[in-house]
Amino acid sequence: MTVKLSEYVSFDAVGLADLVARGEVTPAELEAAAHEAVRVVNPRINAVAETWPADETAQEGRGPLTGVPFLIKDLGVSMAGKRMELGSRLAAGHIAEADSSLMRRFRQAGLVTLGRTTTPEMAYSITTEPVLYGATHNPWDLERSAGGSSGGAGAAVAAGIVPVAHATDAAGSIRIPAAYNGLFGLKPTRGRISMGPDVDEIFNGLAVHGSVSRTVRDSAVLLDRMRGPEPGDPYFATQPKRPYAEEVTRHPGALRIGVLTQPWGGRRTTAPVADAVAATTQLLESLGHHVHEADLDMGVGWDEFIHGNAVLWTANLTAWMDDLAAAFGRPVDATTVENVILASYRYGQQVTGAQFVNALTMRNRVARSVARYFAAYDILLTPTLPELPVPLGTYAEGADELDGLGWLTRLLDHSPFTAGFNVAGTPAMSVPLASDTATGLPIGLQFAAGYGGEDVLFRLAGQLEQASPWNQRTPAVWAGHGDNT
Repeated sequence: MTVKLSEYVSFDAVGLADLVARGEVTPAELEAAAHEAVRVVNPRINAVAETWPADETAQEGRGPLTGVPFLIKDLGVSMAGKRMELGSRLAAGHIAEADSSLMRRFRQAGLVTLGRTTTPEMAYSITTEPVLYGATHNPWDLERSAGGSSGGAGAAVAAGIVPVAHATDAAGSIRIPAAYNGLFGLKPTRGRISMGPDVDEIFNGLAVHGSVSRTVRDSAVLLDRMRGPEPGDPYFATQPKRPYAEEVTRHPGALRIGVLTQPWGGRRTTAPVADAVAATTQLLESLGHHVHEADLDMGVGWDEFIHGNAVLWTANLTAWMDDLAAAFGRPVDATTVENVILASYRYGQQVTGAQFVNALTMRNRVARSVARYFAAYDILLTPTLPELPVPLGTYAEGADELDGLGWLTRLLDHSPFTAGFNVAGTPAMSVPLASDTATGLPIGLQFAAGYGGEDVLFRLAGQLEQASPWNQRTPAVWAGHGDNT
């Protein structure tokens, strides 16, 4: 049996797994459809860095996602015998020796991992335009960015290659591609998913694993399989009272929701995005929620916030790159890394121990201040981003003149709403509730909750998905247009 692409893309991951469970399709047939989708759309969007044939995939589990085609990011999760190159010439050709803890959980869930998605070099950007693989294009508008650092995952899911894909988030890298590509993306609580066994945490706890998907239930079911500690983890978030998959269909009740339309740092939200916030506020009120204008004091000034992040990011980056250089016998210079990454590496070399400790103090102050906010409110609503998806090349303009602090300042200036919740360690999700009337480009709305509050977010997301469905909106580049008849 051949599964037509128009049929394949009409199901989410849970729906595909149900077809497999009922014997209507086989995992091999779904994988063939996914490979065909790669063939049809990937030359235009460049979202998948590599695929491997069916006889090399290892499906060990009989979990709730058995037989569902899946992609992992080229960073953060290792699959035995497969390349993980971090989007960088410095790590080109690296082959993982063993599965990471999370990879084992993907296998146990029954997912059929058929390839890896693109990422900016070292995941150190919010657009996916690495020298190693070239730019990833937004399937809604090929001249625009797909976001980053999980831009390949976002573009691949949006274009219908797979219904859900692995992603990571250290400052918005799940939520930004979700917003740019019209997807659902939830950044979990710090400690919700193990980073083991090779590391205990990444970027001092700012980075987490997660996914992007076209439906809320797919993200919930996958997070249920991803969550939970592994032996040796330094800390972990308390397990939820019930599976997240059950929360999606539970009524959220009347939530106290604060709205912040204009970002920290002085940048102004553009009119289409501000209009989307206003429309979302009306939707929330119609659903019975108590919505008020609010402000979240991050506990530190914007400049201190950026500087502290730059210290943590670049110090970790420098140590990481030194390890890679030693492992592969390559220099850290312009022949192996991009200019902005090299500038960030050199900035990190100058970070002192005292500066690093002070940056951790910044992290603590932000976490305490955010926690106080969520004692008064259940949810904070913001735009995911203050602007529509930017044209490719936007972030590169004049970037060669920036140092490590300047590069991070540029990134956070374009994504001022997301990074605070990485620093605080609290969950946040981007929900594709709106689109720009002039261009048709998707607009993501961010909802944040207190530490461990993924259950509240999933209940609200499920309600919003029912009230304002988005799954039938498809981009210009869509695998469903390419049936092999």
